Amino acid sequence: METSHKQINKSFDQIISFKIGNEEYGIEILKVKEVIRFQEITRLPKTPNFVKGVINLRGDVIPIIDLREKFGLSQHDYNELTRVIVVEVDGKSVGMVVDSVSHVIRIGEDQIDSHLLIGEISGDYVRGVGKLDDRLIVLLDFDRILTTEEKIELKQINDNQLEGGN
Repeated sequence: METSHKQINKSFDQIISFKIGNEEYGIEILKVKEVIRFQEITRLPKTPNFVKGVINLRGDVIPIIDLREKFGLSQHDYNELTRVIVVEVDGKSVGMVVDSVSHVIRIGEDQIDSHLLIGEISGDYVRGVGKLDDRLIVLLDFDRILTTEEKIELKQINDNQLEGGN
């Protein structure tokens, strides 16, 4: 016998939370390939300011983006807490430098407000704001953080590195 009523499921996302300045951000864990310690970056000429350069991660050349610069926030020195979150954007690995990574949290759809106006960073990047106890976590949409032009520039960096043979 078939049932035609919808099952009410509370959907939860697993989020990796991280900090940039005093603000807490999050990204869906399914978008994250890995989190690594900050390492020496090879700088590249003629790249946008927020592209810090590239790293060699187990034989793969990965462009590194500083989210502080991308969001137009003030710079500060990298330290022992600085991490690189490696995500996949349009089928390519990209490293995002953040001040620190906290932990994995579970957040329900009913805890996400997607109708808020976001001040310091563009609402285009933001999926919503998660409300977890007394914390607010800005949930980023990494697929939309980079403009089409920026994605083309990163693809050219990747292609040039492959042609140049590290």
